[in-house]
Amino acid sequence: MVVHEIREAVRAGGLLDGGRPIVAMVSGGRDSVCLLDVASALYGAAAVVALHVNYRLRAESDLDERACAQLCDGLGVPLSVVRAGVVEGNVQAWARELRYAAARELAAGARQGTDDPPIATGHTASDQVETILYRIAASPGRRALLGMAARERGIVRPLLGVTREQTAAYCRERGLRWREDASNDDPRYARARVRATLVPALRAVHPAAEDNVLRTARLLREESDVLQALVDAELGGRASIALARLAELAPALARMVVVRLAEDAAATYVPQAGEHVEELLALARRGGDAELHVGGGVGAVIAHGALSMRRLPPRATREAPPGAG
Repeated sequence: MVVHEIREAVRAGGLLDGGRPIVAMVSGGRDSVCLLDVASALYGAAAVVALHVNYRLRAESDLDERACAQLCDGLGVPLSVVRAGVVEGNVQAWARELRYAAARELAAGARQGTDDPPIATGHTASDQVETILYRIAASPGRRALLGMAARERGIVRPLLGVTREQTAAYCRERGLRWREDASNDDPRYARARVRATLVPALRAVHPAAEDNVLRTARLLREESDVLQALVDAELGGRASIALARLAELAPALARMVVVRLAEDAAATYVPQAGEHVEELLALARRGGDAELHVGGGVGAVIAHGALSMRRLPPRATREAPPGAG
């Protein structure tokens, strides 16, 4: 029963298009195993390409890779494996950048026509709740309450309406084995502490706490779409804005415009850029050209009375924003 319900939910969600290839990121855990099986069942194994990244951070990493290979062999899905080299900087940020870079490269290689195939991840409703709670604590701003988008920047998350318990039930019903990553419960990691302590505490306050968090995020995302339309209207498809116009905008809209410009340049989240609006306007009032680092490896460029953004060389990027996907 769970198998049918999850497959129909994914089909109805419309995030996976059977008319073109799908790159599915597979760790070997229950959620990604469920995702791969659903995608291959709905659209055929020939339409799916699996990606596994062996970070070589745990003694069990090679066993995870072997389990993914066995799963893909059983489903008839081709598997691409990337084995990591030396860890650079923050481990979680490094791993995130590594897997998404590998996924984008694989998607480009599987391109048919002008568009790259979507990159599908196994993020669930349970992950969504944990992400929202973590972001509220770690990064101020409206976006913290929005959680992960179902579709963004070539990434799709078909299981966002499914809980972790449901993906486990799916795998059991299908007779699929999965691997458990002990680091998911390691209290050294903030996400693990959220899962082990904060989520149970909220359940103790109200049994529907998780559902209420998810519903709040959905409502705010709908409202956010309206706000983003205002940003679209201000920019009009341009990668810059006149500083005189930026100074005229309501503070909230000015912040959103600056953040949009920064994130378009970085191709990732740079919410902290919005904190620099007044500083940018002050630089503009002094006259001449100027540049200001606004975070996320992005430089704000003031020239000829306009504000634009550019991505700084990799050395200037210290760490990805917390909870960036």
